[in-house]
Amino acid sequence: MERVFNMADRRQEALDYHAEGRPGKIEVVATKAVATQRELSLAYSPGVAEPCLAIHENPQDVFKYTARGNLVAVVSNGTAVLGLGNIGPMAAKPVMEGKGVLFKRFAGIDVFDLEVASEAAEDVIRFCELLEPTVGGINLEDISAPECFVIERTLKERLDIPVFHDDQHGTAIIAGAALLNALEIIGKKIEDVRVVFSGAGASALSTAEHFGRLGVPSDHILICDSKGVIYAGREEGMNEYKEPFAVQTERRSLEDAFVDADVFVGLSVKGLVSKEMVASMASDPVIFALANPDPEILPEDVAEVRDDAIMATGRSDYPNQVNNVLGFPFIFRGALDVRARGINEEMMLAATHALAELAREEVPDTVRGAYEGSEISFGREYLIPKPFDHRVLFHVSPAVAEAAMASGMAREHIDLDEYRDRLRASLGPGREVMRWMIARARRNKARVVFPEGHNDTIIRAASQLVEEGICQPVLLGRPPRVAEKAAMLGVQMEGVEIIYAAQMGEKRDEYARRLFEKRGRRGLTLAEAEWNLFKPIYFAASMLEEGEVDALVSGIEANYAEALRPCLQVIGPISDGTNRVAGLYMLAFPNRELLFLADTTVNIEPDARALADIALRSAKFVRELGIIPRIAMVTFSNFGSVAHDEARRAAAAVDMVRKMDPELEIDGEMQADTAVDALKLKTIYPFSRLTGSANVLVFSRLSAANASYKLLDKLGGADVIGPVLLGMRKPVHILQRGSSTLDVMNLATVASVDWQARSEQV
Repeated sequence: MERVFNMADRRQEALDYHAEGRPGKIEVVATKAVATQRELSLAYSPGVAEPCLAIHENPQDVFKYTARGNLVAVVSNGTAVLGLGNIGPMAAKPVMEGKGVLFKRFAGIDVFDLEVASEAAEDVIRFCELLEPTVGGINLEDISAPECFVIERTLKERLDIPVFHDDQHGTAIIAGAALLNALEIIGKKIEDVRVVFSGAGASALSTAEHFGRLGVPSDHILICDSKGVIYAGREEGMNEYKEPFAVQTERRSLEDAFVDADVFVGLSVKGLVSKEMVASMASDPVIFALANPDPEILPEDVAEVRDDAIMATGRSDYPNQVNNVLGFPFIFRGALDVRARGINEEMMLAATHALAELAREEVPDTVRGAYEGSEISFGREYLIPKPFDHRVLFHVSPAVAEAAMASGMAREHIDLDEYRDRLRASLGPGREVMRWMIARARRNKARVVFPEGHNDTIIRAASQLVEEGICQPVLLGRPPRVAEKAAMLGVQMEGVEIIYAAQMGEKRDEYARRLFEKRGRRGLTLAEAEWNLFKPIYFAASMLEEGEVDALVSGIEANYAEALRPCLQVIGPISDGTNRVAGLYMLAFPNRELLFLADTTVNIEPDARALADIALRSAKFVRELGIIPRIAMVTFSNFGSVAHDEARRAAAAVDMVRKMDPELEIDGEMQADTAVDALKLKTIYPFSRLTGSANVLVFSRLSAANASYKLLDKLGGADVIGPVLLGMRKPVHILQRGSSTLDVMNLATVASVDWQARSEQV
């Protein structure tokens, strides 16, 4: 792959990146408000004395009243920084700040980066011992061998918190997952393969040790350092850390070691491996050239001599990047969340197996989108998950937590299913909203029909809905074609029902007669009804109308009106005198309550009665979520400030709603900024009947509502869930064209909960 920048450009860009604005990459942010005198007195003196006394009485309360349980120290003395060597603690600081950013970005863990001005192992050990009361764990980083071995081993013995030297174990854990999957692909058993390492530093020795835990026999591992093969009886360049890897062998050089080897792991220097060495390896060789930034041999050089090789590097511009960010954030997350006393071999093995298993699962479109929309599926060029795969959090961390509990390393035991859901929710405010909806949907799984059963996104979503236990998906489509597409996508369809409507002539004729009975006096002929029933959307709507499924989700391949019209004809709106449906979106923002916007999809220019109906339907939905609605009727006027028909319609709608539902908090007309500003409502408009900022915004025009939710989605940092279709007689929900797999899953979950709520009311 072509390098995007030359080195001079990249150097300046990196310097600018670190220098612009606030220097560096991290800051400390308060998690509690300190805006008033009262809050100041609680945050500091005198209020702060109370948690101090509580912790003095019960030291474990430090996790309850302080940030210690989510705080990791990244400790380095700068003696082995990346590929830069011994550049000292101050020059190492940008790397340690970067480590902190990765902890926060991928696992929500806070970090203090701490650079120690000493190369002596005993000084670093003593520093970390004194640091223990402050943090929940210590990540040792960029410390040279053999001091790093001494430091980690001693701290693990002396401290009662997780201590992890990422340079040793991070690569081992990720490379181990890649090894398991590579061997799965080529059909070799781990106990049979012969592995060659170049490099005998901390990372190489730890990786070799980890491969042994995974099942590679010790006498099948050859490690080569600058003096050649580490063999039994060798004296030159040996130490206590290399000695356990000395084996009986006649091979003496790296070239010798390569002959008939199954696996090569390079943790050494650029260009060390030749094409001839690669050519001498066994069939289907596995080559992990992990020297950074330039590997021991480039993939294109390997391809010139072997067309059967599986290749991995440490670089992002080649497939199979062995990147430590797949490990340390999630290992610490799991360890911290069970208050582990350390990180043991069982926890590291659990992380490896979790990563390997995740790579074999279908890759969601959110991950593919982060990598230029490329098709990613388990195989020779996809052995391990991508660094930006959000699923790593709720696969690896629970595996580590479970291993900690099983091995006696955990202080606390947690419910793993609840923990996985909590981790999913931590990925964004929208996921927190969906968390309880998913839990509710799982209680009684709805049969949800998807008319567009041939669509790739629908197929992926259906598979994941089954895997998550959210609902029972029913796809309309030709079974061989759906199965063929699922196979191409690498998707398992077990548990997904597929119905081919074209072969169900008797059922289709019955549905057509029913539709003709409904619409015959509205211009529909029997022949037209029969023709319509060849269309999947009409067939799906008829299934729902006849009670053969519980809910319907459609629209990914059609515009909204085209998907909605057949459902209105077959099923129709709730018969409550209004005969009106409306669309609503849920918007989740960080650190504020859920916001609902209506009507975003159906009614273009509603009159006063229509606005009142939309408000009442929205209120009913919000109440079913267990939220007290506070509705603002939104337009361009604040309480009569503009004399215009649109403003008057909005105000009239408020009066209508108050008569129909006196207990409902509603006010307006008002502008959008007024509606969400509780202080403004209280000070400038003290007569407002809203007790706080509005959480339901009903817009006077569809154009305003539609534009608002789309801007908040793209520019406002909101997680958008919907659209929810309100007012249908049965659970029907219409997707926006081009929705993602996550959008489909969210709306299917909403549809399931909608069906449950209706069933409970019967």
